[in-house]
Amino acid sequence: MSHKNTYRWVILFLLFAGTTINYLDRIVLSVLLPVIQKEITISPVFYGYILSAFQFAYTIGMLVVGFVIDRLGTKPGYFLSILFWSIAGAMHGLCGTAFCLAGWRGALGLAASGNFPAAIKSVAEWFEIKDRAFATSLFNSGSSISSIIGPPLIAAIALAAGWRSAFFVFGGIGFILLIFWQIFYKKPQEQQSSEKEIKIPWSELLRHKETVGIMLGKFLTDPVWWFYLYWMPTYLNTQRGFDLKGIAIAIPLIYSLATLMGFVGGWAPGYLMVKGWSVDKARKTTMLVSALFLPISVLAVFAQNPWVAILLVSLACGAHNSWSANIFTLCSDCFPQKAVASVTGLGGFAGGLGGILFSALIPGFVVQYFGYIPVFVLMGILHPLAFILILIFIKNVKQVTLEH
Repeated sequence: MSHKNTYRWVILFLLFAGTTINYLDRIVLSVLLPVIQKEITISPVFYGYILSAFQFAYTIGMLVVGFVIDRLGTKPGYFLSILFWSIAGAMHGLCGTAFCLAGWRGALGLAASGNFPAAIKSVAEWFEIKDRAFATSLFNSGSSISSIIGPPLIAAIALAAGWRSAFFVFGGIGFILLIFWQIFYKKPQEQQSSEKEIKIPWSELLRHKETVGIMLGKFLTDPVWWFYLYWMPTYLNTQRGFDLKGIAIAIPLIYSLATLMGFVGGWAPGYLMVKGWSVDKARKTTMLVSALFLPISVLAVFAQNPWVAILLVSLACGAHNSWSANIFTLCSDCFPQKAVASVTGLGGFAGGLGGILFSALIPGFVVQYFGYIPVFVLMGILHPLAFILILIFIKNVKQVTLEH
């Protein structure tokens, strides 16, 4: 086994650690919301505004950060992202008003937007096409692992030292990651001489239907993940009667299954390619199967038994994880390495816009005035609709030719 084949797993572990810490900082607020609300008045509508602050800043960040990472390189770009999201996460603990939380939530969103453009670019540098979706599912599992290990740890810290301490602890973990990232991250040896890539303007990328397809797919499906990530703790508390300890048990169960399904969804395309399937057929088949699970998950909101509801939400999150590994990999399937972070950023920008609309603003008002049923139904239909649009805009999954 070559040094590159061995060392790529070190890189992948760093990306997994970064994604896990990134999402730990994101979920502290949602897990502790019932406790925070005893001290700070936060209505469902204003909670939607707080989430919107994150989503808006994250959306703007994704539009810019992919371009910056393609220009600066993965190592310095990701370093800056980790540094600033760790500071923003910790500063939540100093807030005394809902407006303060919204402000630092926005700062967290802006800084956290660097995670996926940097990670997807790294995977494109270190892994072959047939292995990229599985590698993506492995590092992306950090988004689920954070929700498995996070709630019990967050609850334990909050119960022992107060809710503010949880923000300080998880914000501080990022500074440890910075040390390891600076020491261990490097590019493959054959790419060392081209650390600063040629700049590809957005105008050129947007001329390709593949970019539009990825952006539409992310616009419709990213909000599903955001909705379950941010609204499930308060849903379980207000609609199912779960207290902080109950939430700390239920959320890890949801994301344990989600992690396993994400691994399967990342592994499947590579397996099918080895069996002789084309990249196009393997990728789209896996995405179709993933999308078809989401309508089933709508039954969660109608289930009488709360644990049946939790199982169905697990199915939704797992199917999204599988989908996510593959739509991220479309960026490197369709574009050369020099443009991967930029296309990932454009996709993230579109996903952020969808997140503002479908997982923050709309749920904030709908939940307060109409309840959760309409939102759960909406979350069940977005993936199938996104798949149809991807079929329309990406006729065949293959690399495009760029002028630059």
